[in-house]
Amino acid sequence: MCRSVHIVYTTMSFIRKIKRGDKVYLAEVETCRIDGKVVQRHIRYVGRAADDKKKLATPLSDVAIEHVKLYGPLLVLDHIAKELRLSEILGSFAPEILSLVYAHCLDYKSVNKMERWFQRTDLNMILGLDELTESRLLNAMDTVEQLDLIAVQRQIFRNARESYRLGNRGVIYDVTNTYFYGKQCPLGKFGKDKEGVKGRPLIQIGLGVTRKDGVPVFHQVHNGNVHDARMFQDAITTFRLFGIKDVLIVFDRGISSKKNQVDLKKLRWKVLCGLPLNDDLKRRLRLARDRDEIVQFKNRVSLNDSVFYAHVVPYSIDGVKGRLAFCINDRRRFESKEARYRLITEAQKLKRNGKPIKDSITRFIGKDGRVLTQRVIDAEEFDGCSCIFTTARRMTKEEMIAQYFDKDLVEKAFHDFKGVIKLRPIRHWLENRVRAHVFICYLSYLLLSLLNLRVKKLGMTAVGALEELDSLYKVYLKDQRRTLRAARVVALTRKQEEILRAVDKRLLKICA
Repeated sequence: MCRSVHIVYTTMSFIRKIKRGDKVYLAEVETCRIDGKVVQRHIRYVGRAADDKKKLATPLSDVAIEHVKLYGPLLVLDHIAKELRLSEILGSFAPEILSLVYAHCLDYKSVNKMERWFQRTDLNMILGLDELTESRLLNAMDTVEQLDLIAVQRQIFRNARESYRLGNRGVIYDVTNTYFYGKQCPLGKFGKDKEGVKGRPLIQIGLGVTRKDGVPVFHQVHNGNVHDARMFQDAITTFRLFGIKDVLIVFDRGISSKKNQVDLKKLRWKVLCGLPLNDDLKRRLRLARDRDEIVQFKNRVSLNDSVFYAHVVPYSIDGVKGRLAFCINDRRRFESKEARYRLITEAQKLKRNGKPIKDSITRFIGKDGRVLTQRVIDAEEFDGCSCIFTTARRMTKEEMIAQYFDKDLVEKAFHDFKGVIKLRPIRHWLENRVRAHVFICYLSYLLLSLLNLRVKKLGMTAVGALEELDSLYKVYLKDQRRTLRAARVVALTRKQEEILRAVDKRLLKICA
């Protein structure tokens, strides 16, 4: 006997989660009534849910691509920012500030072009930003003024030291300057442009980095006419606040001063620094050179592809006892001489054509265009010569040479600041926004330096890793038959997998 079954369907369907073991599957179902009982009828398998994400399983003909977003580099940068707890430290406008920080690491142009860049990225999901406008970004930059930047940087460095096990017993400090477009900012002052260009208002930027890894400890901003040594006095005060003790600090001759040496002794810090060649040091250097005390086999020190000769003698600076190394590097002497000759030759051509020449070269050329030979000879006397002072008693001359002349970490930091991170030119006129701009660049370099630590075992740099991740997109899909939407990360390349694993293997799961 056949039994008739009366089925009545409803008109609405929905997605139901079905848990089987440790997996959650998604199915489209609709409610229907069978013989008076309300039940759910399976329509089709949709996909599965993993890590709170929907993964569609539907024919390609039914799927449309809604958006393709830049994802990989931002995922890595945001992960490092989370390790440092930057969102908690930066306050309510942290998402906007971090969007600028990430842009400076990748493809920063200007604030008024950020909205367009933002739309091509997955930052709305990563940072929880619904939109990004120029006014919103400028408001965020204005809030930086309300932060105690020293306290903020101290907390950030503490977090970085904990997460990355950074050493804090060696610091390199240096000063650079950069220029403005326009002359309206009160910070911008005419000073000695380290690139030798005149007529541009400048600001001075001091930066301290760890000697081992080049991770920034803190930065400071001053007017463009503040001397490097004066900036370093402020830096010494700041170092005290960071609780860095029993440390070797390395800095250049332009920063050295008697007061700085005395202050560092009070901190009980060991010093390794260059000294400017004043009249007294020139006299001592001439005497040692005339006696053939420097260029001897016992004084020979090899560093990379250079050879130095270092003669070490006791020396004191305003009661601070240490040792002084008179150094001669023939290769640098030759390079300095050739560079000067080249500039003089070029200047002669410019002068003949009625064009201006650099002030630093005019003293070598007479009014008639001829080279003033004696002045050139005088300038060559100390080419390749330098004086290095240290208060570290047990430091050998080999260590003095290696640690002073191989101190390119901070120089590389400034190179990346100005180049990769787009510190310059500064297009803001308000003093608070100029300081905010430099702070954002400091945060960008911090993320890059920490990423460098993660990927250096792969033989890569942070910039190279981010470029490799540039093709790692997130694709947003829509099932055209229904209204279900989902997102998928494109398949990882082998190198991309290695990078994500080096940063944090948990990122691989997020991209699965």
